[in-house]
Amino acid sequence: MGRESQAKWARRVERWRQSGLTTKDFAQREGVSAATLAWWKWRLTQERDRRRARAVKRRRAVKRAVGFVEIVGATAISAAATDAFEVELGRGYRVRVPARFEADALQRLLGVLEGR
Repeated sequence: MGRESQAKWARRVERWRQSGLTTKDFAQREGVSAATLAWWKWRLTQERDRRRARAVKRRRAVKRAVGFVEIVGATAISAAATDAFEVELGRGYRVRVPARFEADALQRLLGVLEGR
């Protein structure tokens, strides 16, 4: 049969999972070694688990990194301003913006938050 791609084995392993057949029966039907089929299932599961672990680690790192973002050059505004508003962003961010603000500073802040 020769060497086959990882993608082809991934499709084969998925068909096997959905078939409900034993390793031996499915391998025989496909004309492949039962040991090779089992090995590919193990390898693909290991790779999936590593990808998930890296994704979790990245999400945790982003959560730790999110905090206060210093905006250099922003104008100090009195908290008593009456026309303040809030901007709610995806992923749980909420930015309170006073009535008087520096548009460039707000744009930089939103850019940082959207990049995470």
